[in-house]
Amino acid sequence: MTTGTQVAAKSVSTQAIPALIALVLGFAVIFVAGHVQAGALHDAAHDVRHATGFPCH
Repeated sequence: MTTGTQVAAKSVSTQAIPALIALVLGFAVIFVAGHVQAGALHDAAHDVRHATGFPCH
């Protein structure tokens, strides 16, 4: 039998997993973007703009 405290603890831990994954992914993106050469970062963003149909010129 589960108590209200056990259900609440399980709910918090279940909600913490996606938040932790988002935090790690965010730090990874910032780390990679911080070490890439400016030209490569611009070209990657430019290609994405063209692929999505966003006018950039």
